[in-house]
Amino acid sequence: MGEMVEEGSVTLNIEGAFYNPKMRLSREIGVAMTKALGVNDYLDALAASGARGLRVAKEAGAVKVALNDVSPRAAALIQENARRNGLEACEIFSSNANVLLHQRRFEAVDLDPFGSPAPFLAAAARSAMGYLFITATDTAPLCGAHLKSGIRKYMAVPVKAEHHREMGTRILLGTVARELARVDKGMGPLLTYASDHYARTYVKIERGADRADETLGGVGYLEVCRHCGRWRATPGIGCRSRGVCSFCGEKAQVAGPLWLGQIQDREVIITALAELQKSQARSDRAVRLLQLCADEIDEPMYYDHHKLCRRFKATPGTADDLVKELRMIGWKASRTHFSGVGIKTDAPIEVLGEIISSA
Repeated sequence: MGEMVEEGSVTLNIEGAFYNPKMRLSREIGVAMTKALGVNDYLDALAASGARGLRVAKEAGAVKVALNDVSPRAAALIQENARRNGLEACEIFSSNANVLLHQRRFEAVDLDPFGSPAPFLAAAARSAMGYLFITATDTAPLCGAHLKSGIRKYMAVPVKAEHHREMGTRILLGTVARELARVDKGMGPLLTYASDHYARTYVKIERGADRADETLGGVGYLEVCRHCGRWRATPGIGCRSRGVCSFCGEKAQVAGPLWLGQIQDREVIITALAELQKSQARSDRAVRLLQLCADEIDEPMYYDHHKLCRRFKATPGTADDLVKELRMIGWKASRTHFSGVGIKTDAPIEVLGEIISSA
């Protein structure tokens, strides 16, 4: 009989193949996004037990769904799980993912590897015609905890700062943007988030050299100063920072290249949220995550409210009150899903200090 689990509307035998129950949230959101985007030709390139791809086939209404795993044993299990759920129309492959991605084109390619997606990005950039959905579970290299590993895998320098979770997702997006540009494709991020042990992004692909050039314009560097607490975004692939803070003149760390542009598309996320709320299998956590992402303002990085209060030697109020105060005096501000105490705003740190100190 095997080891059986139920997830969403599918029943799976997971004996002998990798299955991560902690990624149920990711798969739940994946179904909602696939359905919201109207994807009809989808590849789960690293399928393992088939949980992600089979849920897309069963719940998202995609007409053509393919699942691949390099392990023949896993591919046989996916075939069994497809039959068990009445999904015999799914195509099942047992191939090296890079080989399959170079051989075939798909509207949407989903990369959900164990570890880094970096080894598959070049091939996926060629294969995907409409969308790329990407997971990275190697958050330590992305966020700067394992610096040299991050540089090797993503050809970018991360900085371990208070906004390291967003830093990691933007380094991932910067790498995706550069890989797409190699094959004359641009991108528009639709949903990007970090949760638990992973980062996940959904990007729309826009073909053409002009769009590739425009996309590269959204890649740049971030100058981070630990002395004054400020950061400065510098668009452009060529780093022009001298490693000195532009505000206080102290030593600054430079992160990048990374994505500096928009990471959330509110309209798409709201549509996915509506699809999610129709599902009987939805979780409150998934709904809350999408709501936070939809409400985030389009500003790179965020402040840690607790660290701001310590910096300005003030008794902490609430992050929500600070957001309200900023909006009342004309600044953009929002909470962020990246941190429970994070605040995104276009206001300079002095304004934040004045509000916090006067509370």
